[in-house]
Amino acid sequence: MTHTARRIGRSLALVLPVVLVLSGTLAVSAVPWAGNSSGTELLASSTDVSTPAKSRAPQDVLRDQLLAELQEKDPGTALTHLQREVENRPSLAKHCMSIAKSLGAAAVRHYGPTRAQSFSRPVCDTSFATGVMHAS
Repeated sequence: MTHTARRIGRSLALVLPVVLVLSGTLAVSAVPWAGNSSGTELLASSTDVSTPAKSRAPQDVLRDQLLAELQEKDPGTALTHLQREVENRPSLAKHCMSIAKSLGAAAVRHYGPTRAQSFSRPVCDTSFATGVMHAS
């Protein structure tokens, strides 16, 4: 057992410094000051990296998801999911009307006013229909 341990130790003693030197060399060559401008530079911008990224409000995330769903499927499916989300998370109820209006306006842009109106439902006090009407 000691012979095997010695062999492993000797192998590590020979291989480990080589691996460390190579990885250090590769790490230093990848930084922007190495002179190789291959497009893999660090992204330094005018934004302050010490400030945390602002998280998006749940209603904005939901609005974006539903607008994408409206494009992929149809406004009826998006309205059904809006109603379910408002039922599951009552805190979204105060934003339901604005989200439904946005869906209505997007439906007009995607389907035209007549077809968009055909998807209208009594979700959020018929705000979807209001959005269709204002976008027409």
